[in-house]
Amino acid sequence: MTDKTSKKCPETLRSARWFAPDDLRAFGHRSRAMQMGYAPQEWKDRPVIAILNTWSDAQPCHMHFKSRVDDVKRGILMAGGFPMELPALSLSESFLKPTTMLYRNMLAMEAEELLRGHPVDAVVLMGGCDKTTPGLLLGATSMNLPAIYLPAGPMLRGNWKGKTLGSGSDAWKYWDERRAGKISD
Repeated sequence: MTDKTSKKCPETLRSARWFAPDDLRAFGHRSRAMQMGYAPQEWKDRPVIAILNTWSDAQPCHMHFKSRVDDVKRGILMAGGFPMELPALSLSESFLKPTTMLYRNMLAMEAEELLRGHPVDAVVLMGGCDKTTPGLLLGATSMNLPAIYLPAGPMLRGNWKGKTLGSGSDAWKYWDERRAGKISD
């Protein structure tokens, strides 16, 4: 065991293959990055850290990721990296039918290909729930890049008539009451 942390030389970073060469393709990559408003010193000699974000308007488990991603980007910048957010398939049991299980492997393949196809050296995976988590982890593992998983945490609760509702358990109770004619939509 050693206390020394290994740090890659800038020229050995995977992202350097995109930005460093003195050729037409790398010139194109650099010019497109600058076209988006990034200065060369923002990515030059720094690790590019992907953020795979599964936020979506149709995903109640990940609603807070839209704002949380800004915190992740700040942390990457503070640590000396360059953040690159990449949206990934959002698997929501609440809305995706017939089941998200049919799409878990698709997310794994998408995560792998997003990481393979972009100039990234590591990744922060933003997901949650029981299909998004393995999908993201499978994809990142296939790429063999350093990865950090940021779980969504519990789904936000709802409120009805002054009562805090559980994310799913109360639905069954109130469905029974609705079928009995005690409440309506």
